[in-house]
Amino acid sequence: MSVEIQVLGGFSVTVDGVAIAPTHWRRDRAAALVKLLAATPQHRMHREKVMDTFWPDADSEAAGAALRKAVHYARKALGQNDLIGTNGDTLSLAPKAELVIDAESFEAAALATVRQPTPESCAKAADLYRGALLPDDLYLDWLDAPRTRLTQLHLDLLRAGKLWQRLIAVDPADEPAQCALMQAALDSGNRGEAIRIFNQLRQSLHVDLGLGPSAKAVALYEKALAIPSVDPVSQTDRIRASLAWGLLHLHSGDFDKARAVAEETRGLAMAAGLVREIGESSALMGLCAQMQGRWKEVFQTEFIDWVRKSPDTVNMIFDGHLCLAEFCLCNAKGHHEIGMAAQELLSVAEGAGSLPGRGLASLILGEVALFSGNLGEAERLLTEADALLAKGNAHSGRALALERLAEIALSDGRKWLAKRLIARAEGVAAASWLAPHLLIRLKGLALRAAGTRDKVLDIIHEGDRLLTQHSHGCQPCSMGFRVASATALAELGELDQVGRRLDEAERIAGMWHGGPWAAAVWEARGSQRRAERNGARAVAAFEEAASRYAALGRPTDEARCRAQIALAS
Repeated sequence: MSVEIQVLGGFSVTVDGVAIAPTHWRRDRAAALVKLLAATPQHRMHREKVMDTFWPDADSEAAGAALRKAVHYARKALGQNDLIGTNGDTLSLAPKAELVIDAESFEAAALATVRQPTPESCAKAADLYRGALLPDDLYLDWLDAPRTRLTQLHLDLLRAGKLWQRLIAVDPADEPAQCALMQAALDSGNRGEAIRIFNQLRQSLHVDLGLGPSAKAVALYEKALAIPSVDPVSQTDRIRASLAWGLLHLHSGDFDKARAVAEETRGLAMAAGLVREIGESSALMGLCAQMQGRWKEVFQTEFIDWVRKSPDTVNMIFDGHLCLAEFCLCNAKGHHEIGMAAQELLSVAEGAGSLPGRGLASLILGEVALFSGNLGEAERLLTEADALLAKGNAHSGRALALERLAEIALSDGRKWLAKRLIARAEGVAAASWLAPHLLIRLKGLALRAAGTRDKVLDIIHEGDRLLTQHSHGCQPCSMGFRVASATALAELGELDQVGRRLDEAERIAGMWHGGPWAAAVWEARGSQRRAERNGARAVAAFEEAASRYAALGRPTDEARCRAQIALAS
């Protein structure tokens, strides 16, 4: 009998050439048991260790019963009892069959190849790597070590063979690979390819988050721009080089220089009509101001100046400040201060006749009303913002307005409306260069609107995929999804993934000092403890969340946690 198991890039099992249908793995623990044994050296494990891996907080009797059930369903899915072997207290995978696991085949080939690598041998071994180890199980502790080992081995293999294009496909932000390709393009006289590679690197590093190319990459890029060619250097390329230098000044701590470069670059981008570069220049200016502790003042000045001199394009400026504006709304001091500033911005925008300016000010005021518990006023302001921003083609602001309207619909129990608003917001967000920020926010909200277990798991999978795709993504924008996914999994009883998700959310909340984010993590901890049937700790967590929301002036969130306390008690 032969058994082939795929764990790289996905999970599948074939027995004697016949693939087992995915529907046979409906019992999660049955699949998890096969995965655990497949990822374990020699593919055997003591039953006590299996129980401790899957049910660490259960007593031995309950864990033993759960393990026996998992073995039963795993054997049923595999179609052969002896494919999950038992020898005393040891469980083993396919002990009497010819067992082939793709991760083992790859690892053996890679280790043999890296000792005496050639581009050909490295390419052949790398072909065996079909993707990360069990990518649908990102938050399981016991997969961390083998997944990291295999991923690193794959990267080492690509570097040893100097397979730069393949390395970039796996890690678009790998600067040594990008620089090697740029240098090779320059050596061969292919100036255009060097420019293309730099722009690919720059985009993967997310300028809007302050992550830019290294000095070496920028120097190679400028070298490419300086080479004489029948094709003149475009203004876009010059603007992108300037932005890259601005980021280097930001990283070196020369904030005044970085701001000056950003301001000059934005003027050039405005003249060239480059929407993304206008936003990225504005983001760089905002980051400089944030580092100097004066973002709010800079944002107000920026907003007022651009509403008055270019009322139809202020949304492009706002895009660059979007994440910092949302962070300010969610800071540890609460949202009332920025609400007062937004009222002034609305008056200025009305005086200037700026539709997007009025829409953006109404958006901020609507968010403040929502957080303050004034849902009727929030819905009025946000509906007005949506209409104004639609007329002004302000995609990012409009996606936020629709997101907040969906939140109100959920709080009122109008789940059908929330789903419709989320779908509309996703379509609008896709048209924005800030789509990675906006879409992960919407996944968090979609979880709260999901109606079935399967839908919840599908959305979590989609959100995890977005986070994986955008590994340098905006951490504050991901908070809603991280907390909502942990809460949803706790409510479904999938506790093995909850702790890791909340630990990561807690780390981000602490790093960004977001007031409601810390409260949201405590609220999710309450759901986790309740699912673990630890009533006292659940009550304590919900109480902590409620008190934090109260201190921030967010009565709706506080009331929700108070209701949870009553239920947990």
